[in-house]
Amino acid sequence: MNNPTVEEDDLEKYSSAITLSDMEIFVFPELLYALLLANVMSPRVWAWLDDPWFAKIDTMSPSKKINRLKQYIIDHYEFNLDLDTWGLTDQESEMKRFEPFMSRETISDSNALFGYQGDKHYFDLDIRRHFGLEKYNDTAIPYWKTETVEAMDAFARKDEYRVGAGECVSLSTLYAAALFIICKVPLEDIFLMATPLHSQNFIAYNDGFLTNNRRIVTKNMWFNGTELTDKAQRALRNERITMVMNNTGIVHCIYDEMSMEPAEYERFKRQVGDYLSTPITFEILANFLRQHSQFQKCFQICHDYHGKKRWIPAERAYAYEHAGPFKVSDNTRDKLLEEIDSDEFYCDPLPKRICMPKLEEFFKDNPILHYDAESMAELGKKLECRNAQKNEMLAALADFVHLEPEFPTLGKKVSKPWKKIELTAEMGRDEVIKTIESIRDENPSADLAFYSLRDMTRCDWAPFLKAALERNPACIQATKELSDDELFQTLEKMNSESIYDGPRLAQPDEIWNFQTGDGLEKAILLADVWKTRHPDEIIELDVQTGRAHMTLGTKTISFESNKGLTRSCHL
Repeated sequence: MNNPTVEEDDLEKYSSAITLSDMEIFVFPELLYALLLANVMSPRVWAWLDDPWFAKIDTMSPSKKINRLKQYIIDHYEFNLDLDTWGLTDQESEMKRFEPFMSRETISDSNALFGYQGDKHYFDLDIRRHFGLEKYNDTAIPYWKTETVEAMDAFARKDEYRVGAGECVSLSTLYAAALFIICKVPLEDIFLMATPLHSQNFIAYNDGFLTNNRRIVTKNMWFNGTELTDKAQRALRNERITMVMNNTGIVHCIYDEMSMEPAEYERFKRQVGDYLSTPITFEILANFLRQHSQFQKCFQICHDYHGKKRWIPAERAYAYEHAGPFKVSDNTRDKLLEEIDSDEFYCDPLPKRICMPKLEEFFKDNPILHYDAESMAELGKKLECRNAQKNEMLAALADFVHLEPEFPTLGKKVSKPWKKIELTAEMGRDEVIKTIESIRDENPSADLAFYSLRDMTRCDWAPFLKAALERNPACIQATKELSDDELFQTLEKMNSESIYDGPRLAQPDEIWNFQTGDGLEKAILLADVWKTRHPDEIIELDVQTGRAHMTLGTKTISFESNKGLTRSCHL
């Protein structure tokens, strides 16, 4: 088929669909959904259906399907945010690059790598030290490139990794693709969300759940008060949501126009709001005390043991939760108390402490809503304590049970609607690809998806080559001590298997990081390094069936290629 031609004004965006750095996705939000669609079209996730782990997936309940998928991802992928994987760039270069599309002030106010500080509580530590950037100069920033599923899988080739790996955007788009392909979750119920420092998905199923890096957070988990959940909440509690998208379009905090159907955006906000709110019950109060341990000193627990009553400070009971599966907050409390050493208990009630079992009776069939002032005042009477301010406790409790995220603002103009991406669970992979390809002219993410997929039979080569020669610094840095001849020899000896199937191509840093690549991919890596060493020399690439020939000034070199592609060009 004839490759489309990308206009000069669109080259930056389309080349960004290849490199997919966090910065690029913020400026060009269409890229995030393009990566999801690339993973949906990739054979890698479809191959999971043949894994014995998913043998009976169609017979499982929806919640069991999702938990099975979660365990598969936990077992096969690590979270990776290594600064050196994809090399470094600098603030000024990236500011200049993105200035035609977004002002410097806007980027600085919205992106952590360019000055965004978010909520003071969340950014109370030096953000550059937090990410390990203090070892570089003040303007250096990493190319945090989002990996396709193929690049994620390829991390297993590296000695320091036992399985695949990826950063938060990589994991969120992988999760979204797998939820559709493996668990048959409708695309319209999968909402991708990004904040300045994180990417996660909200799945509008039953009470809803979040995918958060490798894990899944159900509504019950959101309110369990554990340290793990507290970490999972940080982005939504302390950062604004910069973009939201599903298969109908995008809403972005910076751009005036939204392409998502307004009804879909309202549904998203409503369902997320329901997920992030819960009535106050005794279990919720006990979960709250687990997270806000400073208030535990107001409470005690009475326990019948061998026919006698005994009392224990709440903080001592919570301390024992770490040793096993039993909790203060649920019906396993008696088992927890039975495992605690006898000398932790008192024979008489502790003065001025609230008895949790009596409080449990107050909550019986009487859940309290955080916005009901009368009920909250009644609860306040039960929480009188000399060890803490009652109003402070009530305010913290109300905050615990209800979160209002900072969504992209209302009043967005609705742009020309994007063609809805209508994929169904009954479709096979070939039909999915055919459907996405059929709407390339009507949906920007669908068009960009083929560039993220790296299918060079369906793409203009110019964006791929632009990305390869401009944004792959890791291989240049790693080979700087090699002479030209040593560089040739290193590439010739390198494994010749591509991490991408068929006519799809890896970028130079992917080849170098994973030490494997088809001959055509090696040729493009060589061009990237050569361009840096010999900027005035003309590089010619001639790809014929089975071979990739290169002319580098007066030198020629040839690599065997199995990509089945033909191309001649000057670089």
